[in-house]
Amino acid sequence: MKRSLYLLCFILAIDSIAAQTPPIAFNGSWQFHRAGEEKWYKAEVPGTVHTDLLANELIPDPFYRDNETKVQWVESADWEYKTVFTPSAVLLKQGKLKLVFDGLDTYAKVYLNNELILDADNMFRQWKVEVRKKLKTGPNELRILFSSATRHDDSLAFRSDIKLAGENNRMYSRKAQYQYGWDWGPRLVTCGIWKPIHWEFGNEKQTLSKTQRSWNVKLVNQPDSIGRSFYFLKDGKPVFIKGANWIPCESFIPRAKKLGLYTKLIRDAKDANINMLRVWGGGIYEDDIFYDLCDQYGIMVWQDFMFAGAMYPSDEKFIKNVEAEIRFQVDRLKVHPCIVLWCGNNEIDEAWHNWGWQQQYGYKANDSARLWEGYQQLFHKLIPGILKELDPSRPYWPSSPSIGWGRPEAYKQGDVHYWGVWWGREPVEKYKEKVGRFNSEYGMQAFPPMLSVNQFTVPGDLDTNSTVMRTHEKHPYGYGNIKYYIDRKFKRFYGFENLVYISQLMQADAIKTAIDAHRSNMPYTMGTMFWQWNDCWPVVSWSAVDYYGRKKAMYYQVKRSYDDNYVTVKNKNDSLLISGSTIPVAGKKITMVPVEYDQFGNSIGRSAAQPMEMEAGSQFTMTFKPNAQTAFLLVTLKGTGLHTDNFYPLVPFKELNLPKPHINIQLFGNSLYLTTDVIAYGVEIGLPEGVEPEDNFFILKPADPKLIRLNGKFDPALILKQITVHSLADVFN
Repeated sequence: MKRSLYLLCFILAIDSIAAQTPPIAFNGSWQFHRAGEEKWYKAEVPGTVHTDLLANELIPDPFYRDNETKVQWVESADWEYKTVFTPSAVLLKQGKLKLVFDGLDTYAKVYLNNELILDADNMFRQWKVEVRKKLKTGPNELRILFSSATRHDDSLAFRSDIKLAGENNRMYSRKAQYQYGWDWGPRLVTCGIWKPIHWEFGNEKQTLSKTQRSWNVKLVNQPDSIGRSFYFLKDGKPVFIKGANWIPCESFIPRAKKLGLYTKLIRDAKDANINMLRVWGGGIYEDDIFYDLCDQYGIMVWQDFMFAGAMYPSDEKFIKNVEAEIRFQVDRLKVHPCIVLWCGNNEIDEAWHNWGWQQQYGYKANDSARLWEGYQQLFHKLIPGILKELDPSRPYWPSSPSIGWGRPEAYKQGDVHYWGVWWGREPVEKYKEKVGRFNSEYGMQAFPPMLSVNQFTVPGDLDTNSTVMRTHEKHPYGYGNIKYYIDRKFKRFYGFENLVYISQLMQADAIKTAIDAHRSNMPYTMGTMFWQWNDCWPVVSWSAVDYYGRKKAMYYQVKRSYDDNYVTVKNKNDSLLISGSTIPVAGKKITMVPVEYDQFGNSIGRSAAQPMEMEAGSQFTMTFKPNAQTAFLLVTLKGTGLHTDNFYPLVPFKELNLPKPHINIQLFGNSLYLTTDVIAYGVEIGLPEGVEPEDNFFILKPADPKLIRLNGKFDPALILKQITVHSLADVFN
């Protein structure tokens, strides 16, 4: 009897192990070709058709010069992938055996030994197919035919009895919307096996799901004396959100992990004091590594569902497809504690009410009612219903923003995307007035660093009117806006490299102005998330970090502006209000030192602003009337291990006449020691490839040396000869 019990327990244990067997990788050598052609080429899986074409030298690099325009034909073709594999004896012995496709982009007919086993139509779904009885001993062929997404889109749009609002027909496909082009991204509508394929066997229900964890973060969205609050509580305490908007870090997504983009970008975000990233709704539900890194670094995630800037279909087939997508993604992602909010879409509610779609597309009253009913079905019924079932503890926000930035109530409740600066060409100073409860989008463009520009151009391209440079600026009047904002603040200058440098200073100043306004208005305002953190290709854009991972001036300014020890300055009648906060460090003292300077960079001796000493962990304010000759104020926080500056101009940069500095650089270990004879603004250190300074584009003052650590490998005997350094005054002297 005992022996029988032991045997039964052993069998049950084996069954339990089988039920928990992790998926087995599907290994094989893949080939691809254009459907209908005879010749096959080597393919990489996971991958995309564009990267496979590039690897086989069948297309030029779409990121180089104006090659994007030369590869547009790829999206109109059908592409076929195949592999031949021999299943192992272990697989063939399984009673149940599934092929699991984690990601097929997008319209894919899958054939096993010439038998159709799957007809996929959603890039964001996982597909499982029972294949045990379809396998044979010896070689088997798996073949996948990808049909053109744009042809599908156009066909569905042609057959529809109503034109769906949007700049093209992308809304018909459950596919990464940014592939169709955005105002920072190329049009590269790709296809392919973009995620792994693997085997799954054992019992029907797997028990390998991760344990769901929580960071105890809550959204507070309650009526108050002003409108409605919008802030997050973490462990019961209000937390000010210092964030950024995240877009896909590659146009060809499978290449991102191979290039190490996720690891660097998330680590850089942590180093820049960011505590929240918003996964924008026109991209993808991110790779597991993104959420794993955010979990690791303590970065909260605002997670959009993948809908952006268009009205979407509401027919039964589309809704069922979306329902399966939402269920899969919520179940996949809810285990990550970093996700603190689900958001239905990007800017669709705002667009419907403020972008003039009804007039643009000639909608009649019944058309509008029908479209809005479809919108509500998806974002106010289906998605929140699924969340209530699968992840009821996290908050849901139907659309970001909740109200368009042109309406006064947008700044009294919910979240706001303020684009008066840039899109509306309002002055940067408007950031001080247009302060919302939670500022989830705003931004300013700048060129990427010259090292990056040189990677996608030749010298003859370095003109904003060249075909190549216009290809790498996707905003319809981007260069005009950059010039407009530069001309408002800076003197006339010449040279493309100076344009790159000044554009970055202008961008950094604009973002600093916005963040200062947001932080100085706490607790009315409890969040700021600038647009955008990263790029998907080399481009002139709003990013802080470019496609190659190089940091703009804005990155370093964000790092300073998001520091827990911070100081802000703002106008108050005819006076200046200095305020800020420091983090508590037992027994430590902090000194706040405000110094007024005239237009020539000379400190003004007689000043109403005096140093203030305080305990670390204090909040502080100071109000004073500036000297009539004051052109800018420099407020410094000093303490053990602390030295941060806030530059506050009272006049435009063009009215400054700063002398050209003589900056001396020495090397001490892995750090640079810099001194100057006169105050220098926007000091940029140029370093060889692979070496990054801990700080850059900073202010350097006489009798106040700066020590900057270098990250990366370098030759101490050569580094000083390889360094370049210049400041704002060098451009004009």
